[in-house]
Amino acid sequence: MCRLIVIVVCSLLLFSCASQQKLRKADLKKDVVLETNYGVMRVRLSDETPQHRDNFLKLAKSKYYDGVLFHRVINKFMIQAGDPDSRKAAPGKALGEGGPGYTIPSEFRTNLFHKKGVIAAAREGDDVNPQKASSGSQFYIVQGKVWTDGGLDTLEIKRLNGRKIPSEQRTAYKTVGGTPHLDQNYTVFGEVIEGLSVIDAIAAVTTSKGKDKDRPVKDVIIKKARLVKRR
Repeated sequence: MCRLIVIVVCSLLLFSCASQQKLRKADLKKDVVLETNYGVMRVRLSDETPQHRDNFLKLAKSKYYDGVLFHRVINKFMIQAGDPDSRKAAPGKALGEGGPGYTIPSEFRTNLFHKKGVIAAAREGDDVNPQKASSGSQFYIVQGKVWTDGGLDTLEIKRLNGRKIPSEQRTAYKTVGGTPHLDQNYTVFGEVIEGLSVIDAIAAVTTSKGKDKDRPVKDVIIKKARLVKRR
């Protein structure tokens, strides 16, 4: 019971720290480096999604993500993190329900799409979240797969209700790959500009088939998230 109280108090302190964190003007032009036990990724956030950008910067600056796990990993799809309850979570525990207690309005942009390497906000399903508001802290990084024209044609008909994928996005999906069926349903707010191989390394880990489905059997940890000056 005492341990549970300590965990709850620590979580509340993290939420309070993040909500009170102030961004300087210079912070808005910084990248976020995610140091994991599988390597380092450098994320550049989009100025076209200012609410998501500012929120992610505040959380990283407040050390909210330090020690958090990539708790949901699906090879050829994406790697997901940002649940504060995952910090030092017991093996086998199902994760994915934690957050800072708020959501962020969606910021869909037609030119920000789910090519490999982008970072996007996780969210609750449409049945309880018809506005498609984003989780306050949980995010995923796309791995996806490389598509063919035929596969994209079929996707447009069967899953996109006839919506056409722009030609330049088609080219990206056919070369670097991605997850086009998520476009305009989840907010993309940046991309990994260094460390794409780390995405592949994490996506390839062995994951659970039990109640903690898709959680890596060996923890994948964000050891530290920090703001760095853009090069």
